[in-house]
Parts: sequence; structure tokens; C-alpha cells
Amino acid sequence: MKEFQFDQIIDRKNTNSLKYDFAVERNMPKDVLPLWVADMDFPAPEPVLTALQRAVSHGIFGYSETKHDYVQTLENWFLQRHNWRIEPKWLVKSPGIVYALAMAVRAFTKENDAVLIQPPVYYPFSQVVKGNNRKLVTNPLVLENGKYKMDFAAFEEKIVINHVKCFILCNPHNPVGRVWTKDELLCIGDICQRYGVIVISDEIHQDFIYPGHQHSVFAAIHPEFQDFTVTCTAPSKTFNLAGLQVSNIFIPNDVLRRKFQREVERSGYSQLNTLGLVACQAAYDKGTDWLEALKLYLQENLQLVRQFLQEKMPVVRLIEPEGTYLIWLDFRALGLSEENLEHFIVNDAKLWLDKGTMFGIEGSGFERINIACPKSILIQALQQLYLAYQKLSLHKPESGV
Repeated sequence: MKEFQFDQIIDRKNTNSLKYDFAVERNMPKDVLPLWVADMDFPAPEPVLTALQRAVSHGIFGYSETKHDYVQTLENWFLQRHNWRIEPKWLVKSPGIVYALAMAVRAFTKENDAVLIQPPVYYPFSQVVKGNNRKLVTNPLVLENGKYKMDFAAFEEKIVINHVKCFILCNPHNPVGRVWTKDELLCIGDICQRYGVIVISDEIHQDFIYPGHQHSVFAAIHPEFQDFTVTCTAPSKTFNLAGLQVSNIFIPNDVLRRKFQREVERSGYSQLNTLGLVACQAAYDKGTDWLEALKLYLQENLQLVRQFLQEKMPVVRLIEPEGTYLIWLDFRALGLSEENLEHFIVNDAKLWLDKGTMFGIEGSGFERINIACPKSILIQALQQLYLAYQKLSLHKPESGV
């Protein structure tokens, strides 16, 4: 396999990077080391850059659409990588998955209808529900023996009591890193089918699965599931293309697809970013070697964190991820209040992470950290965390923090 330079540090400052250039604007100290938002510190694959350079050299950026070769690229990717055979008519392109979630909520529910999520979960889920005046229903995940599980009995009960119309599934789950098994997905699918609940499945992290686990496309679990499922995918996490604004939404059911398309039309959106479409096709066509090498690199980074915590800070617990490049750390044993934990991370360790409560109150005492960065940056972050921990341990008996 070709050598890729994932250890290379690329200066992202002064590039209008949300991750690196907006600490002060986000009420963070200027000198924090950012490992928060879910983009990677690696350049996109070379074939993507070449395709983009070719498009830029052409010099005209008019309205663009896709032809059959784009859809064929998607068909090949999902069949080869996920054993899922899609059909061209299912596809609705969107500038992003969060936008698609909002459109789906608006298309399939009315104001005050109930929409269910399972926190701690990606925070825009709750935002698109509450922001569109829908009733937010939560069925929190249960942490048992270091692993998160779904509470199926509570899931069904809340659907019945609240007359839930839609369920937003995070598969794989962000931030806890679960890759749901076929049996788990079959169970929630059966419940949703029984009560006529539409499933909006966010599968943006589907290409980052650790050894020993297998991603299952929810719509493909059972032949009947695709009839009530909206599957949200994008190349943005896989190939670090978030800023190019392109996602691919698959809706097999004709009625649901027409409702979704009408809502997109009402929003005033039509053709996608020209360069986003170019990058998506190039990535899925020619980015496989890069992705496979990246996954190995991420496994090394995960092992680095695992070993560091075991040796230096066993009080901080790694919730073992089964997928994604985002890891969920349990700081509850430090005995800090939510405010003091945030001060410890930001002001003492000088780190910018995503605090757990962003993902719901169930995330209190946790932090999400992005390990998709060069090892030297990750090591620096861990060292800063350890130095802060040493000072905390030294002063804690006196200060009562």
C-alpha cells in the first residue's frame, strides 16, 4: 500500500478554520489546542485534490448537476463497502446531513409532533427537533460495564406514550462510538415498524469501523425496513470534505421521497456546490487506498490514547469505541463539578474538546476528543492533560475542588 504522510503537521491557522481560528469567538483562550469539531487534520486524498484542481483550472463554476456516472460511483461504493444495493431513484442530494435531518423532520412531522433521539448523541439532533417546534422525546442510552446499550423496553414505551412519529438513529453512534449490531437494529426496526415510526438514520461515520465490528446499514437489515427509512450518508467525514457541502440521502419509499423533496424545494435549495460533487465522486472512485491507510493510523492513535490513560491516568476512563474517530472519555472519577471539569480541560490542560453536556445531560462528566490528527499533536494534548491532572491531584486535598 502507498505511503501516506499522516504524521505531517499542516498549519491550519489563518485559513478561516472553525477548528483553529475561532477560539476567542467561541469564548475559549487563544492558546488552546483544538481537538473538538469532527474534521481531520489531514489533507484530502491526492485523487480528490487532482480532480478539484482540474475543475478549478477550467475556471467556470456555473450551476452543476450529476449524471449516471456519479450515481454509479455511489452504487459501487455502498455495494462493495457495505453490501447495500442502492437504486438511482432513491437518491436526493443535500448540502449536508444536518440540513437533511431538518428537512426530514419538517417533511414527516407537524408542529408539536414527537421525535425521539437517544442521548448522549450528536447535538444537532435535538436542535433540529426543537428548532422546528417539534416535541423532543429522549430515550437515553444505558452505560453498563463500560459499554452503552439501548433500552428497548423504554424505547417502545416512549414511542407509545408520546405517539412518536420519527426516530433519529445515530449509526455508528456519535459520541459514544457504538457500532450497533444487526440484532440491535432489528429490534428497534421491529418496534418502529409496529408503530409506524419513520427512521432517519444518520450513517455519516459508517466508513470508520474498528476491527471486530461491522457496520450494518439500517435500511438493509430487513427488506421491509427500507420502506420507512431515510438513510443519510456523506463523504465529508470519510475523506475530510465537510467544507465542500455535499451529502447523499437515500429514500426508497416514493411517498416519503416526494415529501422530502418538496420540503427541500420549499427551503429554496437546488443544485449543490460544484466542487463538492467533483470531490465526492473522486473520493469514492479513487480514495480507497488512502482510507485504508488512514484507518490503520487511527487505530494506532487509539492505542496511543488507551495506553497513555492506562499508564498515566487510569482515573480517566476510555469508553472503548467500536467506530468513528471521536472518542468518549469519562472524567467522573475526578469528582469535579461540570463547571470545574470545564475549567480543568480548558484553562488547566489548555485543550478545546467537546464537553459531554453538549450531547445531552447524560454526557455530564464526559468529554469528546477527536483523534484524527498527527500523533505528535495527540501526544501533546495527552501530555497537557496529564500535567493538569498532576497539578489537580497535588492541590485537590487543600482546595477541595
